[in-house]
Amino acid sequence: MSFLEKISADIKTAMLAKDKEKLAVIRDIKSKLMLEATSGSGEVSDEAAMKIVMKLHKQRTETHQLYVEQGREDLATEEKFQAEILESYLPKMMSEDEVRAEVQAAIATTGATAPSDMGKVMGILSGKLAGKADGKLIAQLVKEELAK
Repeated sequence: MSFLEKISADIKTAMLAKDKEKLAVIRDIKSKLMLEATSGSGEVSDEAAMKIVMKLHKQRTETHQLYVEQGREDLATEEKFQAEILESYLPKMMSEDEVRAEVQAAIATTGATAPSDMGKVMGILSGKLAGKADGKLIAQLVKEELAK
């Protein structure tokens, strides 16, 4: 079952369950996928779909943080709920310890010794850990390891 088929099936399920909040989030995913399909080759690969869902998840998470900082708990709760729905479509993210191990391996592979070598290490890791770990976390851990 392709990702788009799974989304369509989940839309039907949410409609039957009359779950309006979940339905809105899933429809948003499908609309972004359809937009991508019409602007590109007409087909959206599962990998491209994951990138779109990751982007939507990141937007919801950042908006949640913003609402929390501004004291808007009503809106923050809604954004968090939407982020959780989006998260269910994403692959399991790596833990900080797993990412740190990958960072240390990449540093050993490249022979990086100073913070000025961060670009070399990030080049390897950004491709290897795409979709498995947050870019900010990777960059933070690379900085920490190179500062040692």
